Parts: sequence; structure tokens; C-alpha cells
Amino acid sequence: MAGPHRGHTRPMARDVPRFPFRTSLTRIQGHLSSSRDAPTSALVHSPHPYARALGLFAVVLLGAWLGLLIVGSVKTPVGPMDTKMTLRPSLTGGTKINVSPLGALELSTHTAPIRLDVDVDQLDPVRSQALVEHPERLSGLQGEVSHDVMDGTTELAVRSVVAVVSGATALGLAVYRRPRRALVAGGLALTLLAASGVGAYATWNPKSVLEPRFSGLLSSAPQVVGSARSIVNDFNVYQKELARLVTNVTKLYDAASTLPTFQPDPATLRVLHVSDIHLNPAAWHIIGSLVEQYGIHLIIDSGDTMDHGASAENTFLDPIADLDVPYVWVRGNHDSRGTQEYLRRMKNVRVLDEGRAVTVAGVRVAGSGDPQFTPDRSVEAQGDPAERMTGIRLASALRDQQRAGTPAHIAVAHNPVAARETDGLVPLALSGHIHHRETQMLPHGTRLKIEGSTGGGGLRAVQNETPEKVQMSVLYLDRTTKRLQAWDEITLGGLGLTTAEVSRHLPQEIVTPGAGASPSPDPSGTGGTGPSSGTGSPAPPTGSPSRTPGAAPPAPGAGAPSPTPPDVPLPAP
Repeated sequence: MAGPHRGHTRPMARDVPRFPFRTSLTRIQGHLSSSRDAPTSALVHSPHPYARALGLFAVVLLGAWLGLLIVGSVKTPVGPMDTKMTLRPSLTGGTKINVSPLGALELSTHTAPIRLDVDVDQLDPVRSQALVEHPERLSGLQGEVSHDVMDGTTELAVRSVVAVVSGATALGLAVYRRPRRALVAGGLALTLLAASGVGAYATWNPKSVLEPRFSGLLSSAPQVVGSARSIVNDFNVYQKELARLVTNVTKLYDAASTLPTFQPDPATLRVLHVSDIHLNPAAWHIIGSLVEQYGIHLIIDSGDTMDHGASAENTFLDPIADLDVPYVWVRGNHDSRGTQEYLRRMKNVRVLDEGRAVTVAGVRVAGSGDPQFTPDRSVEAQGDPAERMTGIRLASALRDQQRAGTPAHIAVAHNPVAARETDGLVPLALSGHIHHRETQMLPHGTRLKIEGSTGGGGLRAVQNETPEKVQMSVLYLDRTTKRLQAWDEITLGGLGLTTAEVSRHLPQEIVTPGAGASPSPDPSGTGGTGPSSGTGSPAPPTGSPSRTPGAAPPAPGAGAPSPTPPDVPLPAP
């Protein structure tokens, strides 16, 4: 029994491990370790790649902005002025010139996510006195200003690169605490700045100084860029315009507390276009101020002067008689026939209806009143078909005027739907009704200008979340051809707001260097006319020939219309 038992136990002794207790302990520890780590790994997730990229982008933008804010500005002299130039993030780009305390001048110089801010800190008395004592130095001011601006922008570009890269790198190091991520942030900031610079260079518009936007006290001094005629004749190259701008701002500072008054070109007719006053009494004060400031020759009102057209509202119209300039008026859909008859009795008012034409201040204007009277929602509107029919009748009257040798220069209708029917028959058509400003070139060459609400929506302004702006325009017409040369869009803050902007605009062919004032036939066949905002050289409409300002009129019998007759007499009250 002992032999077999011994032979059976020996093999079993060889199969038993030498350290059974240590092996089991190791397995238990591994199991506990994996069990302890399992919940931790399940709760902790690595950030999503898009979230990491978005966070890095936010760090780059914030760091670049802080860098520009702290060290990204340059103080440099520009002519007789000390200025500070700064790059700022912006959604629209452009250049803003702050002339404290007179206001600001905004130019659409480029489209990029960066804006150039130029702050005019002060006028250097030594350099200014040198210009006063030696006027001959003004001839060299152009080169001096161009050189100063070039030096300033070069230094600003270098400083901005350093500011953007340093700011993004420093913020990246503070947030991520890893040098590699910080360097990536700095490199990305440099890439964004370079891309913005390329975008600004690609969209650079040197003619932007021709259409500035004024704010503050400068809104009452549009002569800072010259009159409409001086813009056409003198402002062809950006450097010349910049030198003129600096010179005029110098004169403003030299005048100290007195702003120069507006000096219109004697060869320019100035027409004030107003619309949709809607019983706002403040409108008469604004119109009276503009008549005096600009030396207005003629006011054209495209309707909706009233709100309900009731006879009780008629006394609201009395200030028109005190404006002391001709007032041409067409009926809007809020103006009644009673309103029209009340205005017809005023000596300085010309009421236009059914295509009637009058000649005022040398400008022949034809117009028709709105066919609909819809003062409130209780009256059912006939809609666009009625407006279109009124426009067709107005167009027929314009053709009759042409056949009679007395073509109209301007057509007026309250609703743009009616005004569009005059396309090709007049160089300029005016309307309102929609309470916001638009300028359109119609297919056959007529420029349609739709004015906003000169009364800021009137009593209806309180119905909206934000007040409607008060809008009107000053139109500059050539005294010889009666063609539109330029226009100023005047915008005031609405109810409870005290802001003012004046924006100068020029027709495209006048902005283009070397373009003449008289258009040539349009090879594209679009039939453009007069001063155009489109491309090409448009042709004049039938019956309204164009010639260069100052040129002799065509000889009799050569197809030219006869001289414009005197004003059409008003019907008896």
C-alpha cells in the first residue's frame, strides 16, 4: 500500500507552484486595481476635437484683441496734425477718422474683419502756423501727407503683427500651460491677421473718400469734401482727396469754435426731396433748417404728409407757406382730396396730379397723386394694379410733354410701383411710401430714388420696437442739363434719439476718373441714362437729350426741344 501511495503523491508534489500565496495575492491586487480604475475611465472623457478647436480659436481672437488694445496703436504726425492709428476687429471693415470734438468721418475703404481707426489728437501749432505764414507750402502738402500716412501705416502694420502674435501666445500659455499650444495660438493669430490684410488689399477702394459718412458736428459741414462740382472736377486721385481732406480739417481747427458755412456751387440747383411726414411737426423745423443751410431752390414732397387726411389736420400744413421756397407736392395714400385742395390755395405750393407738369427754378417736374386713399385698415386697398395704372397714365402724359417739345426732367409719384412706369421717359423719378431709402437704376435708364420717412413714421413711429429714422435727401442738379450730379442723404435719429449723419453719393460715371458729364450710348443695350449707378456709359432717354454742362445748346431744327416755358399757372382757388 505504501509503494503505490508514494508513487501517486510525488507527481502531485511536482505540479504544485512554489509560491502559491504570492501568485494569488498578485491576481487579487490586479483585479482590485482594474475594478478601481473602471469607474474612473468611464466618467472622464477626452474633449471633442471640434470643442478643442473652438476653444483655441476663441483664445486666439481674445488674445489678438487684447494685444491690439494694449500695444497695437501708433502715434504719428500727418501734415500739421498729430494722429493715433489703431487696427480694430470689425465685421464690416472700413476706416473711421475721429476729429474730436467735431465728430467722425467714416469711409468704406475696404471690406475685411479689421478697421482702421485714426484719431486726430491735436493740431500742432508750429506746423499749422508755418502753413498760415507760408501758403505756398500747401502745394507740397499732398506729398507730405502721403509720406506721413505711408510711414504711419507701415509702422502700424509691424506693431500690429507683434501685438497680435504676442497677445495670442501669452493668453495661450496662460490657458493651456504648454509652450507648444501657445506657439500654435500665436501662429494662428498671425495667419488670421495676414488673411485680413490680404482681404483689405484686395477690396481696397481709393474712391471711398468721395462718399463719406459724417456724424456729430461734422454732419452740418458737408463742405469738408467740397461741393458736388468740386468733387467732380478735383477729386480723381486718392492722394489728392486725402490732401484736400487734411487741408479742410486744418481749416476747421483753425476756425476754432466757428464751423464754415456750406458754400454751394453757383452752377448747381439744390432740390430737397422729402416724403411721408405723417403729421410730425418736428419735420417742418428740420426742413426749414436745411432750406437755409443748403440754400435750397426747390422742395419736392412725394406724399403722405398727413395721417388720416381729415380736415382737422389741415392746419398742420400751414408752415409750408413760411418756407419761402417753391413746394411741389403729390398726394399720398394718407392724403385726402380735401388735403390737396387746401394745399392748392397756398401761393408757393404746386400740386401735381394726373400727369400735370410745372417748371420751377428751371426744373420741369411732372407727377400724379396716389389713386388710393387708405388712411386706416377700414378701407380696402386696391393694390398694385391701381398704382400701375396711375403710372401708365403719368407715362402717357410725359410722352405728350415730349411731343410738345417740353420734356420733363423729374417725375414724381407716391408709390414706387407707379413711378417705375416712367422708366425711359425722364432721367429721374422720385417716390416714397415704403419708409426706407432706396436708389435703383431701372432697365431703360431712369434713376428711381425712393425716400424714407421725413417724419420718422409720424404717429406710427411708436408702434415699432425701435423708432424710424428721419430721412431726406438734397439733390444736386446741373443748372444747364438738369441732370443729377450728386446727392446728400441726411439721416437723423428717430423719436427720442439725437444722432445725425450726412452721406455724400455720386453717380458711377462721375466717380470714375476721366468720365464725362454727358453720357454716351450704352453698348450693352441696357438703356441707362444720365448719371448712373450701374456700369457702362448709358444713353439718354427719348426726348431728353444730354449735353456736357456749359456746352452750347443744339441749333434749332436739329431735334432739340424748344426752350423750357415759364411756370404753368395754378388753377384758381
